[in-house]
Amino acid sequence: MIPLCSPQDARQPTSLALGSFDGLHAGHREVIRHAVQKDLGVPTVVSFWPHPREVLFKEARLRLDLPSEKLALLEPLGIEQLVLVPFTTTLAKLSPESFVDTVLLETLQARRIAVGEDFQFGRHRAGNVALLQELGRLRGFDVQVVKILKDAHGRMSSSRIRQALEASDLNTAKDLLGRPYRFMGRVVSGRGLGRKLGWPTANLQVDGRKFLPGLGVYAAWARLDDSNEDLAAVMNLGPQPTIDPNSPSAVEVHLLDRNLDLTDRSLTVEPTHRLRSQQKFSGLDALSEQIKRDAKAARHWLGLPSQANVG
Repeated sequence: MIPLCSPQDARQPTSLALGSFDGLHAGHREVIRHAVQKDLGVPTVVSFWPHPREVLFKEARLRLDLPSEKLALLEPLGIEQLVLVPFTTTLAKLSPESFVDTVLLETLQARRIAVGEDFQFGRHRAGNVALLQELGRLRGFDVQVVKILKDAHGRMSSSRIRQALEASDLNTAKDLLGRPYRFMGRVVSGRGLGRKLGWPTANLQVDGRKFLPGLGVYAAWARLDDSNEDLAAVMNLGPQPTIDPNSPSAVEVHLLDRNLDLTDRSLTVEPTHRLRSQQKFSGLDALSEQIKRDAKAARHWLGLPSQANVG
């Protein structure tokens, strides 16, 4: 796995791609491709953490890819390190010239900098690609400006991916990402009510900074820890209106045809199809019957035989 490091710990000199790259869609990958020049320096992606808007405007910014997830996605692209620049109010006050000189040149020894054509930087986002190119000529580093990538529906963007996920449109999200959408969580103890109903569920503790799809019940694939085995599952994302209407939103996963001890293990979930919205039922028996129907529907969408034919 490639390293995740601070600017001070980065290998130098660098050939870097600069941006948030949240979701690592095709447009991001095109920018990164221009940074993979080993003859100029260590191929590097440079991003900020936390997101600048979290610091400047106190906005919560959920991520499509957490830094630890991004490492595995960057390595096949030829990137050798991910550098996270701590975004602080002090950094935000740097002029565009000072940011380039102190962070990119002095600390990272950048010999090439690749950015998208809409990239802005420095205090009040006063710097643009024209200024970066001028600084490159003056300071002696190469600048690669990559045009915005578009498809039939407009520009490739992280916002479009978020909109698709909010609408539970997992196929569109997959097309934009260039890979299935996934998230990971650690299995924690729950009430045990699912087991009493005959539908044991794994309760996932997911990083609160991770962007999740719209609330509802989904057919999904799940993987344990570092296993490569896909396990068929039904996932419920949201509160529990029948059991406790005031409960916070939660992620619960029921594995189909498997009874495993999952406590304290990591589970990676790939939702594939939204089966229904959340509903409040008349009681636990009605809820159990609906879960049975959800399991049958999940088998259909996952391409599995009906339970009667299993075995």
